[in-house]
Amino acid sequence: MINKIMTADEAVAGVKDGMTIMVGGFLGTGSPEVIMDALVRKGVKHLTVIGNDGGLPVGTYGAKTARGIGKLLEAGMVDHIIASHVGMNPLIGDGMVAGTLKCTLVPQGTLAEKLRAAAYGLGGVLTPTGVGTPVQMELDELGREKKVVEIEGKKYLFEMPLRADYAFIRPTVADKFGNYYCSKTTKNFNYVMAGAAEHTIIAPEKIVEINEIDPDYFAVAGVLVDAIVEGEKKWQI
Repeated sequence: MINKIMTADEAVAGVKDGMTIMVGGFLGTGSPEVIMDALVRKGVKHLTVIGNDGGLPVGTYGAKTARGIGKLLEAGMVDHIIASHVGMNPLIGDGMVAGTLKCTLVPQGTLAEKLRAAAYGLGGVLTPTGVGTPVQMELDELGREKKVVEIEGKKYLFEMPLRADYAFIRPTVADKFGNYYCSKTTKNFNYVMAGAAEHTIIAPEKIVEINEIDPDYFAVAGVLVDAIVEGEKKWQI
């Protein structure tokens, strides 16, 4: 069996300037902090980042460091963020005003389904969310006007799959093959992002031997995981 376990720095070695990455977590809850730190050390620039939000800035809940995607924004590594909720990180608004950061807002459920479509090889999804609003006026990922499809008298927006070069995910427990599960609210986007990127990297809080835990307990199959990063600290916010 191929050894998937490596350091965070080894796991992000292939990330290059201008790539698109997706990061699990919800306002820092369930984000792979050890991988975010490694990306900051690597110093890649001009990233497009997909996530629920922009993480948290320094000082939130008394934190001495930024959390999740907030670390990448603080380091000036992001050119474009695709997210659902950005109000908790003022760096995003500042960047939009200054013209240094592009922000694409996607309704949360739509964002999840666009990721799921990418992971499952679908051509896109239909959703009524956003019909007749500014969301409909935005161009799709190929720069085209969004299609409106009418089915049985009801209108839907056609939303394309959302893919990335890398997905960075934080499970609670994973085995050495990469089968994993996430506890409680850390599930968030840490499940739907698996398989939606060319490379899926996980940073579990705990790594166990294969068959140490009943395989039925895991929510995501290790066949989707390319690398397992050691060193993630116990989750807290």
